[in-house]
Amino acid sequence: MDRAASGETAMEASSPKLLDRVRQEIRVRHYSRRTSRTYVGWIRRFIFFCDLRHPKDLGAEDVRRYLTYLAVERNVAPSTQNQALSALLFLYKRVLRIDLPWLDDVVRAKRKDKIPVVLTRDEIRRLLGQLDGTPWLIAALLYGSGFRLTEALHLRAKDIDFGRHQITVRSGKGDRDRTALLPSRLEIALRAHLDRAHRLHEDDLEHGSGWVELPHAIARKYPNAGREWCWQWVFPASRHYTDRDSGERRRHHLHESAMQRTFKLAVLKAGIEKPATCHTLRHSFATHLLEEGKDIRTVQELLGHCSVQTTMIYTHVLNRGPLGAKSPLDGL
Repeated sequence: MDRAASGETAMEASSPKLLDRVRQEIRVRHYSRRTSRTYVGWIRRFIFFCDLRHPKDLGAEDVRRYLTYLAVERNVAPSTQNQALSALLFLYKRVLRIDLPWLDDVVRAKRKDKIPVVLTRDEIRRLLGQLDGTPWLIAALLYGSGFRLTEALHLRAKDIDFGRHQITVRSGKGDRDRTALLPSRLEIALRAHLDRAHRLHEDDLEHGSGWVELPHAIARKYPNAGREWCWQWVFPASRHYTDRDSGERRRHHLHESAMQRTFKLAVLKAGIEKPATCHTLRHSFATHLLEEGKDIRTVQELLGHCSVQTTMIYTHVLNRGPLGAKSPLDGL
């Protein structure tokens, strides 16, 4: 057995209670499952880095050494290093109840100002032309409403408001709610899709399932809400799973990786040479709105950005050259 495998076994044997405490503290604060997996993963890697010593026997110097290692040896992105720092600060402050001194000697990962990849309207048409069914509808929402992929997949039936032509994003990035545009051209397709999802849910109910995961304390306040149509995912997965705690047979929403694989193939078929991802459609949404003369504050609100400085990046990729300048060669 190699060192990694033996170390994994030793760690699980020596500190499962610690990781369980981390998960419990995360649940108490209503953090997402993604955050739980991410934090536990960073804490586990930190323990391995420190030769399987318990974090209570470590301190600020060990955290500083690990974060510097990530920046220097692993060459991680600044956001990745910050993610690791957040996980370790959560471990010490919320779980171990130990206050670490300010880590001012950490070597910070170098932040690169990257201009986002944006597709032209013609490239958007070609890309959507390579998709159909549910992937087409999801991609059209990413571009037409400016969603992040996870925001689109986390939509529930109650979040779609056809009467007001808007969609409510619940607990988006930063745990913030916002309203987004519901493109008129998608209403017929979205209604038809919801009808199919509703029939699937009714079939699940007839066969003793039909449950769905509920946010926070809703399940305790309304025990039967998990089987109501309004709480069901707009884009349900094709398979069921059994929840370990409740024993309920549920459907999860469509997994991000399924959409990402389909999208990548569509980009290749469309002959698009840019490194486009699902998130590129959100970038394109913002850029095209600014090209049409929409106010940057409006775009900021539609995207759910805390600061207008984040939205300002799209002014660098408008379809009229850097900073909106015209080349003098074009005037000859």
